[in-house]
Amino acid sequence: MDVREKGQPLFAKPRTSGRAGGWIMLALLALTIVAYYPGLSGGFLFDDYPNIVDNPGVQPTDASLGTLVRAALSSPSSEFKRPLASLTFAANYLAAGLDPYWMKLTNLVIHLLNGVAMFFLARALLRRFRDEYPAGWLAALIAGAWLLLPINLTGVLYIVQRMESMANLFVLVGLLGYVHARSKLRDAKDENGAWRYYALCTASLVMATAIGLLAKETAVMLPLYAAITEWVVFGFRDRQNRVDRTIASLFLVVLVLPLIMGLVWLLPAVLDPADWATRDFTLATRLLSEARIVTDYIGWTILPTAEALSFYHDDFIPSSSLLSPWTTLAGVLALAALLALALWLRRRRPLAALGILLFLGCHLLTGTILPLELIYEHRNYFASFGLLLAIVPVLAVAWKSPMALPRYVALGGLILFWLAQTAATAYAWGDPLRLAADLADRAPRSPRAQYELGRAYIIYSHYDPDSPFTRLAYAPLERATKLPDSSILPEQALIFMNARMGLPIKNAWWDSLIGKLRAKTPGVQDESSLGALTQCAREGLCHLSQERMVAAFLAATSHPNPSARLLATYGDYAWNVLDNHSLGLSLSQKAAAARPGEAAYRITCIRMLVALGRVEDAKQEYQELEGMNVGGALDHELRSLREAIDALHTGASNSASGS
Repeated sequence: MDVREKGQPLFAKPRTSGRAGGWIMLALLALTIVAYYPGLSGGFLFDDYPNIVDNPGVQPTDASLGTLVRAALSSPSSEFKRPLASLTFAANYLAAGLDPYWMKLTNLVIHLLNGVAMFFLARALLRRFRDEYPAGWLAALIAGAWLLLPINLTGVLYIVQRMESMANLFVLVGLLGYVHARSKLRDAKDENGAWRYYALCTASLVMATAIGLLAKETAVMLPLYAAITEWVVFGFRDRQNRVDRTIASLFLVVLVLPLIMGLVWLLPAVLDPADWATRDFTLATRLLSEARIVTDYIGWTILPTAEALSFYHDDFIPSSSLLSPWTTLAGVLALAALLALALWLRRRRPLAALGILLFLGCHLLTGTILPLELIYEHRNYFASFGLLLAIVPVLAVAWKSPMALPRYVALGGLILFWLAQTAATAYAWGDPLRLAADLADRAPRSPRAQYELGRAYIIYSHYDPDSPFTRLAYAPLERATKLPDSSILPEQALIFMNARMGLPIKNAWWDSLIGKLRAKTPGVQDESSLGALTQCAREGLCHLSQERMVAAFLAATSHPNPSARLLATYGDYAWNVLDNHSLGLSLSQKAAAARPGEAAYRITCIRMLVALGRVEDAKQEYQELEGMNVGGALDHELRSLREAIDALHTGASNSASGS
């Protein structure tokens, strides 16, 4: 039996024109544009730099096949490379260069498209409960409120998170296609043509997941969302209320089997302590911490504070046990209660149950066993839809309830609150210095937030010792060096700044930097810091103590299994600054061996071998590189290296003939 047949409406509802939903949706789309527009003028931030600004792969000179393939495979964020998202960054670059305005505008358009897709999805779901809910305008309220949620702002104005918003666009479209096809199957009067809707169910899940994965791995959750929707809304039943074996078989193929294979592939690495060496938490403490974090996400979505949505969350202290802190146990109990509530509501208020289960299901990927960063607001980009699906109908549909007016006031107040906070935050994002000051104020205990404020002052100082911004930079950077669990970023910034300006460098900064590198395995931020100092020294812009730099590299590489990036950076410094070519080549070869699939390290080795006159070794490395040339992505590099090797070979032959 369809869930909409199980009960009668609690009260009569007024007739509403089908056009009302469209007009409400248009109005909320316009409000979203108004709220976000001030933020489009802002700059790049954090992971935008390695993925876009400092990534030549997404800065093609033309739209040839080779450069586009190179762009597609250039993302450093994931081993899966997220080619679709990277191609859109390349398209932005070809159209407008490295102008963050147009990249943010593209993100806003994708966000609006997500809102439209969410409107149609919510309407399709609400139509399964048409005796209880008006589909049109209620769907518009759900989708429009989602567009304005402050927690979703980083999915728009944080350029690199286009990966998240693009993946979710295909998730929403795939889920919409599935719900539409299943509704047709349940409502059809006979079985003629049923195969078409089964085919649409399959295509919606398989194709949307496959395309979404090209933007970001979170698209892999689509089959789970569809399975939850199937269980709550359709009950795995056919039109005769029998178990639909075709649908059950579909989920066996697209969800259960991939889940088993994924766990078999992931678990050995997840259970290996070495994979957690660069983190401040273990598998156990991560799971405990996520109970607090996922519970917090609920409050951050519905009633967010400025401190909660602070972007930088490196001041979060992981849980060490169920009672340390006590909110860990509270979080575990809250999530268990939320799951129990969803199961209890499944037959009583299935739409609310669906929303809760979608929220919880969304965090199964990023909030459980994978050794990812603990907290990111953009992880709620889809999960927040689940919360609104559970909450908005309760507040919006109360025609004859004695509590109708308070519910309407609460919903209207929430939407206005979300609009105001999103607009205010977007305004801060519209100027790099204003944003840095705002985020540092929101998170005074965050080393990253304080570093970014100091870095913004440095940028505005233009390396002028007499600039007022120069004096302002020291306080937040010095403060960041002393905060718990800070990386070497603030020390690096202080050393870099004074070196560029020809000012004295404090021994305390070097001591702190080297001490941190010796104390624990360097993370990505530490590696980036050493890379920045190396580049500055190589380009002759910074006169840095070689003794101190070598001590820093030795401290960083003293830990087991140093990363390829760290080895390559040390090799760069040894070759170009120390003029120690044997050490530089050795370190670069170790980097290539550590990441055999990364072409950049092998290219560096070939150039070093050519410079050393080792033609045969260079040829051997060149042959290895040729095998990595997928779709012509390395054509330019291979041509340049081939010319260098041929010139070296010719020179060697001429020398031999002359002798």
